[in-house]
Amino acid sequence: MLLAGRVGIVSGVGPGLGRAVALALAREGADVVLAARTAASLEAVEGEVRSCGRRALAVATDVADPDQCRQLAEAARRTFGRIDVLVNNAFRSGPYEPVEQSSLEDWRKVFDVNLFGTLALSQAVVPVMKAAGGGSIVMINSMSTRIIEPHFGSYAASKGALLTAAQTMAKELGSSGIRVNSVVPGYIWGPALERYFAGLARQRGTTPEAVYGEIASRTALGRIPTSEDVAAAVVFFASDLSRAVTGQALDVNAGHYFH
Repeated sequence: MLLAGRVGIVSGVGPGLGRAVALALAREGADVVLAARTAASLEAVEGEVRSCGRRALAVATDVADPDQCRQLAEAARRTFGRIDVLVNNAFRSGPYEPVEQSSLEDWRKVFDVNLFGTLALSQAVVPVMKAAGGGSIVMINSMSTRIIEPHFGSYAASKGALLTAAQTMAKELGSSGIRVNSVVPGYIWGPALERYFAGLARQRGTTPEAVYGEIASRTALGRIPTSEDVAAAVVFFASDLSRAVTGQALDVNAGHYFH
């Protein structure tokens, strides 16, 4: 197993990508610390991690609160004795107005989670990784930084800033054996995208299957990646397979666009 004996933290755990990442780490041998704003969203995933034969710890955490980030890191260290991997998956989307009409306070709320919350959790984990001689931090970014669309300004800008911050951290932490990389998903097939495609189908007077086919046809592989596909890229960055890789961004989009 690629991550035997290691401990990983995954933020933003829910029914989608966060769950898939947590289970992918567990299947490769890692014990997993699960974080989300509400404890209820963690219970099912905690049980699934344990069913993989690994230990799990669920900690309700709002990453926008630096104190809660520090408490999460301390709970992981106290329970498992180490932190080898941090997957920053927590995010906030919206609002979806043009920039000229947007409330900058709403923008700040998006940045508080996507940029500052992610950095706060990373800051909390870095001393533990340094003490152990290294680790891997994986940022979950977004194709919104690659394909600019109207009305996604706050989200795209926050993720663009995170991409640059990740590269800066990679340069600063490399001498401590800590690697920092980003996974950049495109569309991810799952319940949320299924609902979105159903809405598009109603607007267009067609079927969700037709919408899927049209979007999938834009990709080189002719399909839309799943959460498990994206989680596999996270495992790559978390493991020693990427031991000489840092400061990089890996786009997982079935060839929807090339970067």
